Amino acid sequence: MTRDAYGTAAPGAVIEEIAALGPFFAVSLHPAAAPPAGPWQPMSGPLLAERAAGVRAYLAASGGQGPDAVEPRVAASVAHLGLAARLVSPALAAAVLYGRPLHYDLDAVRWQPALGGPVPVSLPDDALRPPVPAPDRLADAAAGHMLDGPLAELARRLGALGVSPHILLGNTASAVNGAATALSAARPELAARARAFAALLLDRPPLSAQSARTPAGAFRRRSCCLIYRAAPDRGGALCGDCVLRAATG
Repeated sequence: MTRDAYGTAAPGAVIEEIAALGPFFAVSLHPAAAPPAGPWQPMSGPLLAERAAGVRAYLAASGGQGPDAVEPRVAASVAHLGLAARLVSPALAAAVLYGRPLHYDLDAVRWQPALGGPVPVSLPDDALRPPVPAPDRLADAAAGHMLDGPLAELARRLGALGVSPHILLGNTASAVNGAATALSAARPELAARARAFAALLLDRPPLSAQSARTPAGAFRRRSCCLIYRAAPDRGGALCGDCVLRAATG
């Protein structure tokens, strides 16, 4: 296997192994100094607003409703949750598999904003940073580079559409837990490591106030992504980690 300057697998090999975990983990790489042109797009505020509008229309149509039946903040939250999962998943996998944090600005990301599944995402080829062997230090790096970096900026841009910061942080916490669950299913031998690393992230700011555990030890977020409100009469099903499950028993 080709090695990079840090003596570990080269970025292309890391990304290839991560992509094998599933569609939410798969990313492409592009030269940091030369982002790809269309159909790749930046994650700009206007394009994210268009994404939320498309999600709103999709959710309304799925429920047999008119386009204005779904609240804009619901669509913005659902759009945010999907995109947060796309950024969190490869970062968690790179940390668990290789001990390497990802570090990049959201403006360096490129995506293809099509509806209907995980969107294609491309990261700059210098996003993979040197290995950090100690789990606590690796979690500090991931929290600083990702949670306080591109994920915070993604939340700010979609938060402009009326979603509260509390919900957006809850979405990010849910994405971290979901990524660990998906990685554990794809690579059972890494399940304990994935869960342990996710727990380290969830115990750190800004996510430490966003998650709890059920009596059985399952993850439970402290907010709701609001997707249940997209259904007719706002009576949709609750997600498995939703705070409202505790309220309703």
